[in-house]
Amino acid sequence: MDIAREIRHIILSRREEELEGRNSYHLSMRRLPQDCLNLIEIALVLNAMGCIQSLSCKPKVFRESISVLEIKSSIDSRPTSIDESSNVVLRYRTPHFRATAQILVPPIPGKEIWRVGWIQGCNHMEFYNYYGDLGKSSWELPDLEQGKIPAISDSDGVNYPWYGNTTETCTVTGPTKCDTKFLVSMNDNFYPSVTWAVPVNEGNAPRLTGIYRDQSFTTWLVAINMASGEHIILQTIKWRMKLEITVNPSLPLGQRAKLKEPFTQEQPQVLSKNEPIPPSALVKPNANDAQVLMWRPNNRQAVVVIAPRHQRIKADKTH
Repeated sequence: MDIAREIRHIILSRREEELEGRNSYHLSMRRLPQDCLNLIEIALVLNAMGCIQSLSCKPKVFRESISVLEIKSSIDSRPTSIDESSNVVLRYRTPHFRATAQILVPPIPGKEIWRVGWIQGCNHMEFYNYYGDLGKSSWELPDLEQGKIPAISDSDGVNYPWYGNTTETCTVTGPTKCDTKFLVSMNDNFYPSVTWAVPVNEGNAPRLTGIYRDQSFTTWLVAINMASGEHIILQTIKWRMKLEITVNPSLPLGQRAKLKEPFTQEQPQVLSKNEPIPPSALVKPNANDAQVLMWRPNNRQAVVVIAPRHQRIKADKTH
């Protein structure tokens, strides 16, 4: 008697004992084709041996199990405020962009370290300060402006690639036996100083006549395996900050500047489909270190007023 017949004999013997009184069921089983009976019998034996597991018992892939339970994103509804308390510079403060997410990380079976948090890149920047007929100054990101990169890191300059390392990130160290739930949050706004006078040797008289700024950002909620570098994009947010200020330098200090528009910013957009992170948004230099201040007179060649910080650092190291 071959193995298949032996298995069949054992199974049918047990079934006859267990299903006594249910002859109709037994007869229907016997009418099945021989190949079907063999397959059923082998499956039953293997199942009894624990070789076939229910799909519901199979553990989920870890990367697919990190969940965003809730995400909120907004820009404060208040307008940009203007500060004329200094006779050297005008200051303005934009409303804050804010993002908060509640995350659930499943149990980590091994000795892995995962960090979850916010990474931000600047996609576009126009930042002009006008000085009437004399010209304009501008903060510029050359590589971004020339299309060499699609985005530049907006990291704090220390904790690359993260936007920050306080409320902005959370680290989960394995092994863990239970789910880990936590919040990560971030905020961003502009609070620059703009000189009343032309930012080159043109005297100290107030000449500023206007400010225009338009910047766009992509903010990613990301989980990164700190050992392998594997990253999982959990959410993508797009947002933009715009402002236009008109200035009359002939008026007394405290009465010169007025916010032209907008009084309310467009609200951020949480994308339904995530976007990939460009490599340039993950590494040095960040936007603050890469920006250059230019003076662009109307009748002369442009002049570099402040060179990019990362270039100045390189120059210092070579001397």
